[in-house]
Amino acid sequence: MRSIPKDIKVIAFDADDTLWVNETYFREAEKEFARLLSGYETENKIDQELFKVEIKNLETYGYGVKGFMLSMMECALDLSNYQIEPKKLQAILNIGKEMIQKPIELLDGVEEVLKELSDKYKLIVATKGDLLDQERKLDKSGLLQYFHHVEVMSEKKPQDFQKLVNHLDIEPKEFLMIGNSLKSDVLPVLDIGGSAIHVPFHTTWAHEEVADHQKETASYQTLSNLKELLTYIA
Repeated sequence: MRSIPKDIKVIAFDADDTLWVNETYFREAEKEFARLLSGYETENKIDQELFKVEIKNLETYGYGVKGFMLSMMECALDLSNYQIEPKKLQAILNIGKEMIQKPIELLDGVEEVLKELSDKYKLIVATKGDLLDQERKLDKSGLLQYFHHVEVMSEKKPQDFQKLVNHLDIEPKEFLMIGNSLKSDVLPVLDIGGSAIHVPFHTTWAHEEVADHQKETASYQTLSNLKELLTYIA
């Protein structure tokens, strides 16, 4: 296994599904949403329509549970032809509230890795999502002590990472990103000349999937879990 490039000064971590469980709760919420709307459409059709509404609304609401809640409400109204009962709308709101109140479940080895790396590198969080929700999760995680900086980004495109690198006053070659999404955490960082490590999570939102040819032409390391990172340290 290769070691971390010697130029690296800052290591950035994605939060959701890299430091703690997140996407699992969205899959559970989608199943509950489909159950509530089962009188109007099939589960597969409901899933497809909800995904379409989510993608359409990303520019307006951004990422996170609150945008997801609003998309579920809109989808429910559309699929029911505005006939859905108020109690079911309340149940949809409750799905979102329960997601926001979920306990933080750290992934295996996270704190061990952060503790080890924080003695050698400047660590930051670089994540997408709702600012209030991500701040809440970071506070509840008990991990804030390890991070020099927290950046909650509306998007993770090359230009967004370049702005982050500029803000940190470093060169892209001095920046390493670690995350579960090839689309958001790996490929855009490689595009600006940084380094990236992919640590897949067992479930991925369809919006974050990338084509096979993009994987084949990119140069990055994949680890089976975050703890493997400790064997990757120079």
